[in-house]
Amino acid sequence: MATARTTDGSGAPVPQRLLATATRLFAEQGYDRTSVQEIVEAAGVTKGALYHYFGSKEDLLHEVYARMLRLQQERLDAFAGADEPVEVRLRAAAADVVVTTIANLDDAAIFFRSMHHLSPEKHKQVRAERRRYHERFRALIEEGQQSGVFSSATPADLVVDYHFGSVHHLSTWYRPDGPLSARQVADHLADLLMRALRP
Repeated sequence: MATARTTDGSGAPVPQRLLATATRLFAEQGYDRTSVQEIVEAAGVTKGALYHYFGSKEDLLHEVYARMLRLQQERLDAFAGADEPVEVRLRAAAADVVVTTIANLDDAAIFFRSMHHLSPEKHKQVRAERRRYHERFRALIEEGQQSGVFSSATPADLVVDYHFGSVHHLSTWYRPDGPLSARQVADHLADLLMRALRP
């Protein structure tokens, strides 16, 4: 995607405006029922602008998820590299992925509902990006297991699947007006993970 900061007259950079519009329409109508024409009309730009920045509707779908994953990867790298005990770093990372997923719930819902529309090449790229995140998270668990801070009874891979299975289902049940805030849900899920790893 191009990184130019061209605006469309509203003050918002055109790429951000296109992405925000596409995200809203994908969430409301579904990816397959949203046309490129609808996106550009709602964004107030030309088709040429969309194809300049994204290349295709599929590229927009990929970017919806990729931007969230980039944010989460940056934050995980910061938590993992902090000068803190491993149990503090892992709990912070486990809670943060819940909070950031809830903050981008439309993005997560759109992607998991529509990822089958991606080409095999794009699908492979997304899987590689997500695998990098999971491997960094797993490395924290393995660090704690090797040092005796965490139980080694359950393989680290299975612990990762356990936590992210919960995270990936947030878009199916979490409601901002529900009884629990994003932080409360994050704390509960992070505490469940830490209890599962207790020696």
